[in-house]
Amino acid sequence: MKDFTDWVGKTETIEDGLDYVLVARMAATLGSKLPERTDPLPPLWHWMYFQPTLSFHSLGEDGHPSRGEFLPPAENFNRMWAGGRLKFFRPLIIGKPAKRISTIRQINEKQGRSGKLLFVTVEHKHIQNDETALLEEQDIVYREPTKFVNIKSDLCPRAQWSETHEADSVTLFRYSAVTFNGHRIHYDYPYVTGKEGYPALLVQGQLLATLVLQAFKNANPDAGISSFSFRSRRPVFCPEKFITAGQIVGSGKAELWVGNENGVAQSSFVEFTPDNKSVPTKKIS
Repeated sequence: MKDFTDWVGKTETIEDGLDYVLVARMAATLGSKLPERTDPLPPLWHWMYFQPTLSFHSLGEDGHPSRGEFLPPAENFNRMWAGGRLKFFRPLIIGKPAKRISTIRQINEKQGRSGKLLFVTVEHKHIQNDETALLEEQDIVYREPTKFVNIKSDLCPRAQWSETHEADSVTLFRYSAVTFNGHRIHYDYPYVTGKEGYPALLVQGQLLATLVLQAFKNANPDAGISSFSFRSRRPVFCPEKFITAGQIVGSGKAELWVGNENGVAQSSFVEFTPDNKSVPTKKIS
């Protein structure tokens, strides 16, 4: 694999108006209550904004932006969003201009059971009214194409709250559309089964994270989220039933997970305040 050292530190800035039309579409896709026009943006809904608006000719075969622009050109490797860490300092307000400054923080190559892996960590700083509202680290993994092997993960723990879902192709398509995500593994059955070797369409990791955090808020409506981290353990395929669940594990702390009879598909951890406020530990400008 190539040496990608020179890519560390590369930056990209995207501005967005946080348009209300997308808020209405996301609420309809998730079956959530529609926020008012100047409300705080619900947690993780920012993923539908700050997307590069590229033409079809600027996309790779997998539907992602062609590699070698902002992200390194790891050709002939399949890409997946493996997890991330987010710190919430203040809410992004719907309808007000904001910007995202993205920086490649580190790139590491490892040898896994399925072959070579390339790990890329990207920091996203979301700024509104000249203040940092949200700081996010995104973990992207590139892996060599291999036949998928479905290995069961840890069993789901006992939950204090739980919501049941069933993956369907319409929801996957609508979520990809509202987040402007062209990755074909979520809507193109011949591609995902024939080219990437999966048995069916994959549910977006971002959608699973959004649903599990939404379930937490439904069970703890007064909680203000301070931080959230998540890690993908195995795919959820369409159609599959799955649960979004969690339990309080300490003062202002909760473990969350997505899973079904095959075990935990995504594990996550949330830190929260009891008064529906996001309190920064320090000011970031």
